[in-house]
Amino acid sequence: MKAVSINSLHIAIFTDDPGWHGARLKRAFAARGFDSSYASLTACQLNLDGNGPPINIPGFADCLPEGAFVRGIPGGSLEQVTFYLDILHGLKLLGIPVYNDASAIERTVDKGMTSLLLRHAGLPTPPAWVVGNRVDALALAKREMENGHQVVSKPLFGSQGEGLQRHEKLEDLAFLAESNGVYYLQRFVHCGEQSHDFRVFVIRGKTVAAMRRYGKTWLNNVAQGGRCEPVRLGDLLLCRLAEDAVKVVGMAYAGVDIIRDAQGRYTVIEVNSVPAWKGLQSVSEVIIADLLADDFLSLCATHPSQTQAGAT
Repeated sequence: MKAVSINSLHIAIFTDDPGWHGARLKRAFAARGFDSSYASLTACQLNLDGNGPPINIPGFADCLPEGAFVRGIPGGSLEQVTFYLDILHGLKLLGIPVYNDASAIERTVDKGMTSLLLRHAGLPTPPAWVVGNRVDALALAKREMENGHQVVSKPLFGSQGEGLQRHEKLEDLAFLAESNGVYYLQRFVHCGEQSHDFRVFVIRGKTVAAMRRYGKTWLNNVAQGGRCEPVRLGDLLLCRLAEDAVKVVGMAYAGVDIIRDAQGRYTVIEVNSVPAWKGLQSVSEVIIADLLADDFLSLCATHPSQTQAGAT
């Protein structure tokens, strides 16, 4: 097959809903002399007939982008999600920088794998369980409650606090939710009278911004009405824990959710490979989209020749 032609200075931003985040990324790339286009992974194709690029992306006729910035992975069936990730894996195989890449997303979109990686690395994270049937899930939750703990059930794949349930007493277990037959349970962490946690934003192994989120309920997510408050980066323990978590899961950038329990100990709740930052930006002095654009473009600049990488 011939070498794949590359449309220079043209970046694909993968998203189905550009919104606020897409607009800021697009503006940041433009300020640095790069054109960018939004593209949906649902509209991409694998064309494996030997004619032209093997991956077709809307807006990139007969060429591939210089880089791909992932702002969202659409939901769907196992086959659909696998196909979307195949597109990202394929781009990397062809020498196109992907940010975050498919492997990093696979490790974090699955909360069970994130918990496993954090636990294996010895980082503080709440006890969690992933089981494939309701009987085992109920037995685990009941045991936790009998030992004086509350339980949070979460969709295995999900974000922004959607679908989370807190189970405080045995009667609550009647509403225990599943994710297509899989149950993810995590021990609830008490953080005092006022519900709050921390979102720490890490780029290339370094904390660049952080905030404290106060929830209207026990959920602290901004998408669920949480109130943002700036956090100075002088808390080295908080920053180091977030940076270590991102290193463990192997991501270029991430939003790390950390909670401090009633005894003052930090623990990692989640690591997000496609994090939102609108709330964080509202209380941060740094321009997060600019930092992301600079880091992503530095990755593109140091990448091997894409024309050669696209040849076979």
